[in-house]
Amino acid sequence: MNPTLRLVANVVGYQTVWVASVAGAGQGLAWTGPLAALLFVAAVLAFGGKARHDLRILGIALAVGFVLDSAFAASGWLRYAEPIPWTFAAPVWIWSLWAGFAMTLNHSMDFLRGRPWACAVFGLVGGPLAYLAAARAFDAVSFGVPLAWAMAALALGWAVVMPLLYALDQRLASPRPRKAAA
Repeated sequence: MNPTLRLVANVVGYQTVWVASVAGAGQGLAWTGPLAALLFVAAVLAFGGKARHDLRILGIALAVGFVLDSAFAASGWLRYAEPIPWTFAAPVWIWSLWAGFAMTLNHSMDFLRGRPWACAVFGLVGGPLAYLAAARAFDAVSFGVPLAWAMAALALGWAVVMPLLYALDQRLASPRPRKAAA
C-alpha cells in the first residue's frame, strides 16, 4: 500500500474509532466503540507492517490510559457516559479510544517519537480538546469540577502521558544487557 494512503487510512481509522466511541457512549450504545476499535486494531495489525511493535505499544497505552482515565473517574473530576462495567474506573468505550489511539503511535503520529517536548505540547493541547469535544458534541463525558480545573488537569495529565508512552515503548524495545557470570 502507498505510504501516504496508509497514513491517511490510519488517521481516518482512528477518527472513526473516536466518533464511534464517544457518539456511541453519548447515545447509550457503549458497544460501538469497542467494535470499531476491534476492527481498526485488526486492520492495523494485518496491514500496518509493524504488528509486533503495535502490540507492544497497545499494551502500554491500554495500561497507561486505564490508569489516567480511571484516576479522573475515581476522583469524580470526569463522569463518563455508559460507565460499563463500573463507575469508579475508565469504562470499556474509553479503552476503545486508547486502543485506537495506540494504533496511531507507530503510524500517523510516529513523527512525535524521540521528541518528548513535541509530545508534551501535543498532549497538553490535544488531550483536553478531545474531552471537551466529547462532552460538548456527544455528551459522552461531563465534568465534576469547574471546566477550567478539568481542562488544566487533563492538559497536565496528557502532557505527561504522551512522552511517557514513547519512553516506555523505547525502554521495552531496547534489549536488556546481560549480567556477567560470576
